[in-house]
Amino acid sequence: MKLILMRHMKSDWDGMTSDHARPLNPRGRASASKIGFWLENKGFLPDLALVSDSQRTRETFDGLAPYLSQNLVPVFTRALYLAEPAAILAVLAAHKPAPTSTVLLLAHNPGIAALAATLVEEEPRHPKFYDYPTGATTVLEFDGEIAPHKGKPLGFVIPREL
Repeated sequence: MKLILMRHMKSDWDGMTSDHARPLNPRGRASASKIGFWLENKGFLPDLALVSDSQRTRETFDGLAPYLSQNLVPVFTRALYLAEPAAILAVLAAHKPAPTSTVLLLAHNPGIAALAATLVEEEPRHPKFYDYPTGATTVLEFDGEIAPHKGKPLGFVIPREL
């Protein structure tokens, strides 16, 4: 199984909107498209997309969508909103993806960054891996069970590099 662990893109902080309802800013919308192109170009195309139901994660997915399978229907869930690693893994387990699946988990920090750091077998040699800035995307491959330090890193990227 392959897991794509993605933090949402850069959001707007207008001070008037609740955290859950914050949209992406223009840079975030452009970054989503760049990451979508990167995923497509690398062949990291998800069969299942599990996405936090916040506005910024929904908009991030919308920016990725043109580069993903037209048959991919995202599952938006409140359970991924500001979720800790154990809760993220519980959402994944509840959907019972096939061992040959590629799954996109699109969520928030600190949970998605902590999950990436926990699952990776060997950390990517990238100065921003532990910072996990907005749009950070890690692709891991598992030969068997998803477990701590068992994910082989296939890629890590941040939008500003693209």
